[in-house]
Amino acid sequence: MDIRTAERIARKYRVKPSLNEDEEFEYTESLNYLIEETKDPEYMVELGSYYYGLKKFDLALKYYEMAHMCGDGWAAEGLGYIWYYGRTGVTDYEKAFHYYSKAAENGNFRSMIKVAEMYKNGYYVEKDYARYVETIEKAKKEVEHTRSPGAPFSEIYTRLAVIRKEQGRKEEAADLYLDARDFLAQRIRYTGFFGDFNVMKWATVDLYSIIEFDRNDFGFYDLYYLFTKPCTVTFRYEGKKYTASAVDTENGIAVHFGEQRFKDVDAFFAGAKIGTEMLYVIYNRLYDFEVTA
Repeated sequence: MDIRTAERIARKYRVKPSLNEDEEFEYTESLNYLIEETKDPEYMVELGSYYYGLKKFDLALKYYEMAHMCGDGWAAEGLGYIWYYGRTGVTDYEKAFHYYSKAAENGNFRSMIKVAEMYKNGYYVEKDYARYVETIEKAKKEVEHTRSPGAPFSEIYTRLAVIRKEQGRKEEAADLYLDARDFLAQRIRYTGFFGDFNVMKWATVDLYSIIEFDRNDFGFYDLYYLFTKPCTVTFRYEGKKYTASAVDTENGIAVHFGEQRFKDVDAFFAGAKIGTEMLYVIYNRLYDFEVTA
């Protein structure tokens, strides 16, 4: 392998929402080669982020720390998430605050939000809710000036929606949730990232605590709301009808989709497919949703 070949392999696979075992081996080997040969921290962050998405957090920590030691300012965001959520088994809010602050200083919006959230909750720092609200309001104004696909629109909009709901401005809150879900759905198409699915789930459930659910007009991600209890839904894709059912079990709600069986709603959204197409990739081509039972 040479650098040009490794870069070609990395480009080929980084745009795919999911990789099989052989593709994963080829992709990670190409990045490890590039790290070894170029010492470029961007490749370290890329590999760390890939392992984070796979929930291989020990490996994510390894490559984020490697990149941070090489002076990469964006690796601090990943380290912040690892320590904030205790991804390797230990939660350390002091380390999380340190790394999030470093990333925020480099203009990282997500880390700016997480620092604000730590003030809101009093994690490592004293509680300061006014500072939290001020930061989220400021972040929304700033992020509206960027069209970067990686910009954290949904992270900002969902938090501002909660603030507007608390302020009694429910119509504005609902609009923010709807915009946030649109951004998330587009991002999930390309990443399939579990964290984005989690945000989509609670944003959807909270949205329908504000507005009434319309059983005659809903889409794929509204199943997060419907599948909080047993029901059956049909929809069409390329003219063919498909059925998904939320089923009550002793371990909670499971989902059946054709011959596919999922232990819970999260597994359904992350793994359901038609042929080789993941539903979350073709979500905007699914239509005629109907509650049938």
